[in-house]
Amino acid sequence: MPPRPSSRESAHWHTFRGVRALKSTHPEVRRLKRREESPSLHGNKVWHSSFALIDYLHRHPPTVGARVIDVGCGWGLNGIWLARRYGARVLAVDADPAVEPYLRLQARINRVEVAFLARRFEQLDARLLDGVELLTGTDICFWDEMVEPLYRLLRRAGKAGARRAIIGDPGRTPFWTLAARAEKRLGAEVIQHTGGRPGSAPKQLLVVDYAKLRG
Repeated sequence: MPPRPSSRESAHWHTFRGVRALKSTHPEVRRLKRREESPSLHGNKVWHSSFALIDYLHRHPPTVGARVIDVGCGWGLNGIWLARRYGARVLAVDADPAVEPYLRLQARINRVEVAFLARRFEQLDARLLDGVELLTGTDICFWDEMVEPLYRLLRRAGKAGARRAIIGDPGRTPFWTLAARAEKRLGAEVIQHTGGRPGSAPKQLLVVDYAKLRG
C-alpha cells in the first residue's frame, strides 16, 4: 500500500503534498468576496478532484520546468502545486475572469507565480498550446455542453505536441461521455485514484498519453 499523503488541516486552509489550499473561511478570501465580483461557473472554492490530480502527479511527475496549461483553473491549485513542486511554467486558464484574484492570493500564499488568461476551452488554439508538455483540469466537465469543446481541446493539445493531458472528476455523467470518446479516439484511459485528501471519495482521472500514442 502506498504511503498516506502528507496532509494537515487548519481552520483556514488544508495543506496537501506541500501546497496550501485555502478555504472560504480564510480572512483574505473573505475580504476578496466582499470586495470583488463573485466567480461564476462554480469557481468559488478549491474542488476535491485537485487533490487526486496532485497525488497522481506526485507519483507520475512531469519534467522539471515543464510548460503546463491548467484549464478551468478556478483558484489555481493544480498549477500552483506544479509550479511549487517542479518549477513548472504554468498558464492558468479560466472562462471566468473573476477567479483571478483568488488564484493570485493562493499563489502568493504558496510563494509562486502563475500566469493567468481568461479564455474558454475553444479559444485555446495551436499558438497557445505550442510547447506545452502537460494539460490539466479538474472538475471541469459538469455540463453536457462542455463535452465537445473539451474533447476538441484534448485533440488539439495532442496535435500541438503535448505529452500528456489529465482531467480529474468525481464521475459526473458528462465526464464519462468525454472519457468514452477520448478512450475510443485518443487512446485515453480512466484511472480510479484513491490517493488524495484523506476521507474523500475516490476520483476518476482521464489520462491521455500522447507520447505513447506517437510511439
